[in-house]
Amino acid sequence: MTELSPAVALTRELVAFDTINPPGREGACVAHLVRRLEAAGFACTLQPIGEGRANLLARIGRRDAPALVFTGHVDTVPLGAKPWSVDAFAGEIKDGRLYGRGSSDMKSGIAAFVVAAEARAAALKDGPEVVLAITAGEETGCDGALAMAEGGLLPRAAALLVGEPTGNRPMIGHKGALWLKAETSGVTAHGSMPELGDNAVYKAARAIARLADFDFNVARHPVLGPPTLNVGKVSGGLNINSVPDRAEILVDVRTIPGMDHAAVREDLTGVIGESAAITTLFDLGGVWTEPDAPWAARAIACACAVLGERFAPQSAPFFTDASVLTPALGHPPTLILGPGETAQAHQTDEYAEVAKIDAAVTIYGAILDDWRSLGG
Repeated sequence: MTELSPAVALTRELVAFDTINPPGREGACVAHLVRRLEAAGFACTLQPIGEGRANLLARIGRRDAPALVFTGHVDTVPLGAKPWSVDAFAGEIKDGRLYGRGSSDMKSGIAAFVVAAEARAAALKDGPEVVLAITAGEETGCDGALAMAEGGLLPRAAALLVGEPTGNRPMIGHKGALWLKAETSGVTAHGSMPELGDNAVYKAARAIARLADFDFNVARHPVLGPPTLNVGKVSGGLNINSVPDRAEILVDVRTIPGMDHAAVREDLTGVIGESAAITTLFDLGGVWTEPDAPWAARAIACACAVLGERFAPQSAPFFTDASVLTPALGHPPTLILGPGETAQAHQTDEYAEVAKIDAAVTIYGAILDDWRSLGG
């Protein structure tokens, strides 16, 4: 077998850890990274977030100025119902692709920035601070990032790079996410005498029809596009021959910069109907960085030089830990850039392209060299 590059080898090692969330069990994977990073000279802090689970903050360099922060999550989604054709934890390499759960989303990104930082550790030690913020629990709602932000672990930051899967193309933002549960209530009765009841499913159906026609009445963002709304799940009733006295609607709203989530919720409450009980399940703001912001422009130039491509402003279709970390770090410019394939996230037979893992090391290395040369 051909000798593997350091980042590809580390990707395989990380994929071998079963960090499916729930339950997570990220602790062993994180401990593996701690051993490497401490050996390279990083100061590592573990933050437990539950049994067998932990965040990692690895720091190197002077702490007299805001840091460059790289972030990634080690948890993954479940394997899914469809059978895999490969071992999901073996990191099998075939036809230039490294297969395994988390290979694209996003253990290859973590491996690439860890290797790039390790290779420069001696130089980084005397330069402006570099921080690797590696989280648990991202897939179930940025739980690890929230714990990191609330725990006071985070440094001041001048820039944030998120290693989520983008095929190494720099992306300058993503939408916010507001998930709501609306519960309608009624009065149960025998299905043969519906006039004696009050059908909660009918109320939910009328609310869904109104949601289908909802207009946010905001201008389309030039890169992120318009805000969106999707009714993702509907449930109600106990059996076929009873009038249902309860129904539930789950609504997924994706927002663009300038939209206030509290105001959006208020508008949707009016549309769904005051009789429904509205609960917020998930509330994360979006992320946006102007591409001509000084650090962002330099980092984008580093990536484009390696890719041999011109920059075209793009946004990620998914949300990331940046929804929590960017505000917690003081709203530094934020880029999303990683070697994984966006379309491979959460897929059966998930893979990352080996060449892109190595290219990411080169890109991250160039960004680190630029950071060090300019003193941050």
